[in-house]
Amino acid sequence: MKAVVTGAAGFIGSNLTDGLLRAGHAVIGVDNLSTGQLEFLSEARQSCRFQFVKADLFESDALDEVLPGADIVFHLAANADVRFGPQYPDRDLKQNTIVTARVLESMRRQGVSRIAFASTGSVYGQHHVIPTPEEAPFPVQTSLYAASKLAAEGIITAYAEAFGITAFIFRFVSILGERYTHGHVFDFYRQLRQNPETLRVLGDGTQRKSYLLVEDCVSAIQLAIEKSPELVNIYNLGTDEYCQVNDSIDWISERLGVSPRLSYSGGKNGWIGDNPFIFLSCNRIRKLGWTPKYTIREGIGRTLDYLVANPWVLERTQTDG
Repeated sequence: MKAVVTGAAGFIGSNLTDGLLRAGHAVIGVDNLSTGQLEFLSEARQSCRFQFVKADLFESDALDEVLPGADIVFHLAANADVRFGPQYPDRDLKQNTIVTARVLESMRRQGVSRIAFASTGSVYGQHHVIPTPEEAPFPVQTSLYAASKLAAEGIITAYAEAFGITAFIFRFVSILGERYTHGHVFDFYRQLRQNPETLRVLGDGTQRKSYLLVEDCVSAIQLAIEKSPELVNIYNLGTDEYCQVNDSIDWISERLGVSPRLSYSGGKNGWIGDNPFIFLSCNRIRKLGWTPKYTIREGIGRTLDYLVANPWVLERTQTDG
């Protein structure tokens, strides 16, 4: 299989690229390197079956040059941080929705008929059905990020109907693991590295979240691509458990050997658009034979170990918060 991976130098994109190469496929990775890191592709770049193209998909039609002969596009290029949507209202629209439309148009022009899209469990908003299945009705959207991803899903399914493009849509919980560059483990470790005595926590610490290790995420995507029979295939990806933010703080503190004083900002939501309870039903992907290998606690531990062993990620990654 010849695959094109957008966002290939990012956290999930680079792990997926490595997984595809290990499975024997040829991969063209596309990234503008605005947040992705070339170091994440160091293993991939040693393979003769990998090619890297630096391109901004919002500004250029570079995909038209790399798509001929491709069997599938794994579209992971996106703005991935939910919290700062209100500060930059057009970022999610441009980088998530419009770029997805541009990818689809390039696929249509070049005759590529399959797309795998990294969506988000955030599209379910603050749902009353827990665990939330794929067929749950959509409530009012609470974040610009989720709204942009849901809009992209709509465009993808419309292209599937209009042009016969087979779509695989994956609604993730928060992903953890090696090459992780933003999220609560990153933020907490950065704080504790600077001052192990105090930890600032958004919300009240009782928010309940589900997480998935990136290794399990990649295996689920690869299995779904092989076994899904429909024109449009939508899957939740997560574990069959959740934890409180306070649980995660305890695990991180224990692993680092610190006992910080916790300072809460208050309220049940950590930020505007935050969902205080995320727990997805993953029965649909389970029916294909996929089961996650790692618990949330194991995923948090592996993420923290990676950040400790790779301080350059913390030092180089720029955040808005």
